[in-house]
Amino acid sequence: MHRVLQKFAIPQDTNGNGWALTHCMLHVIFPAMYELSDEAEALTRTDGLAGRAYLVLRNAILSHRIPPGTRLSVPEIARQLNISRSPAREAITRIQYEGLADFVPHRGAVVTEIGLDELIELYDIREVLEGLAARLAANSGETSLGTELQRVWQEHQDAVEADDVARHMELDVEFHQLIRGAAGNPRLGDALDRLQGQIRLAMATTARRGGGMHAALAEHQHLIAAITSGDGDAAERIARDHIRRLRDSLAAAQDQQAINKPDTIEPDMIKPSTIDEQEQGV
Repeated sequence: MHRVLQKFAIPQDTNGNGWALTHCMLHVIFPAMYELSDEAEALTRTDGLAGRAYLVLRNAILSHRIPPGTRLSVPEIARQLNISRSPAREAITRIQYEGLADFVPHRGAVVTEIGLDELIELYDIREVLEGLAARLAANSGETSLGTELQRVWQEHQDAVEADDVARHMELDVEFHQLIRGAAGNPRLGDALDRLQGQIRLAMATTARRGGGMHAALAEHQHLIAAITSGDGDAAERIARDHIRRLRDSLAAAQDQQAINKPDTIEPDMIKPSTIDEQEQGV
């Protein structure tokens, strides 16, 4: 399964300039991205540009700047990112593989529209996989996991008390990603990351009735207790109950949110505001 790439590097020529994108262009289109971290992997010329284009495009779709139903035009994406059509086309192919766009005859790639019924199906699958991840994490014996989960939980509690919904969602993702990482099964983690991306996309068109931030916070605390005690059975049960509650609240929703969906990409839809936006997980 395709692994969602987190960091990319643009190779340099003998003068220290990035191929295809000048230093100035990079600063405008990919803010601070030309400052490579020690962990960044060296990629080929095409892969570097395609990878960056993929991250920018993915973030624009998941943040709903490019809404469901929008046609992904290779020439338009190439123009906005000031790259050639080849890496733009490859970026769109990755988006399709991740389930965030579909191929439509005579239109090409179109951002996927996920309805309520499909979203519930995604949660059915997520329930099973998150339960497995929690079981594996509890059985892993990783001593630092409990400390990290408790740290995130405390920050999460502060966000809930401040009624900070955006921070709540960010910390919820971080909490589950810690568990997935401790599970020690990269394929499982990849599958869950892909699922969560599709769920995040679906929230653009589906009414959200999540059951409350306080409920999630309490369920997370119970899950921490099960994982730190090494009780795999309890961890799996609690994780599945947690996701099932979200699934059931969606099943009870009758109305879907209506949004305006342009037929094609409009100017500045895909321009990222910060490097942090590009590197956020699902």
